[in-house]
Amino acid sequence: MDLKNSSLAGLAFATIAMVSLVFSESLFATELVGITIQALSALLMLWARLTFGRRSFHANAIPTEGGLMTAGPYKFLRHPIYAAILYFVLVGVISHFSLLSCFLGVVVAIGLSIRIMAEERLVAEKYPEYMEYSARTKRVIPFIL
Repeated sequence: MDLKNSSLAGLAFATIAMVSLVFSESLFATELVGITIQALSALLMLWARLTFGRRSFHANAIPTEGGLMTAGPYKFLRHPIYAAILYFVLVGVISHFSLLSCFLGVVVAIGLSIRIMAEERLVAEKYPEYMEYSARTKRVIPFIL
């Protein structure tokens, strides 16, 4: 499977799992700490979308024109949008801990991991400076991962 199709498959798996979390009432936190973390995750996603602009709204992982984005949250994370989704989902899964919610959370993480890997390879091909950027910037957890 090529990188574009892998990316789309990863996005599909993650989306289906998140929709399933909504229908199983396991996505949204119910305690103040969880709600706060999910609100901060939503703000991180909004910050990343506003920083990246219209370029961030496409289903495929094909790199867009306009140069490598390294400003805003991209200064701290290579994938702040995916990180925000993962944080949001993790808190929901913990809040409604069950075998089903854990399984769906893992599917979201695997789907987004597939997408991240495909996207990174495509971006590195288009923007050679991505290798230096990726060496100094973590994927989804600042200073750690």
